[in-house]
Amino acid sequence: METNKKMCLALFTGSVDKLTAAGVILSGAAADDMNVDIYVLLQGARAFRKDIADDASKLNMSENPEMKDEFMESLKKLNVKTWLEFFSEAKSLTNVKVHICGLAGKVWGADKLEQFVDIADDIVGIGEYITAAQEADVNLFI
Repeated sequence: METNKKMCLALFTGSVDKLTAAGVILSGAAADDMNVDIYVLLQGARAFRKDIADDASKLNMSENPEMKDEFMESLKKLNVKTWLEFFSEAKSLTNVKVHICGLAGKVWGADKLEQFVDIADDIVGIGEYITAAQEADVNLFI
């Protein structure tokens, strides 16, 4: 019996362009019925806070920040989902778990699960990411 492949995604970024790219990758993994563990690290934890996640104006661009407005308008024109919609949809389609790094949350003033978006499953230590990365068929760091 064939088991689902595993993807481990370390999401360090808090920038809207890389979060969108991660969402597209996650959609592909969901379409391939992969099991996905996402570890939200440092700047990523800020983006996953409830008071920030839905407001693209609070997120930066990782490269060419002067192009953020053009990027956002292009996504809207092309009817591309937001990064959070990509993540939520993937969670509804396959086994996706979103783990917030405890230290990262504290760096951004959030240490309780309810301070993060509803797709967050738990708050963990970095050791869980290391173990998951070692066991994954695909390990990405964004």
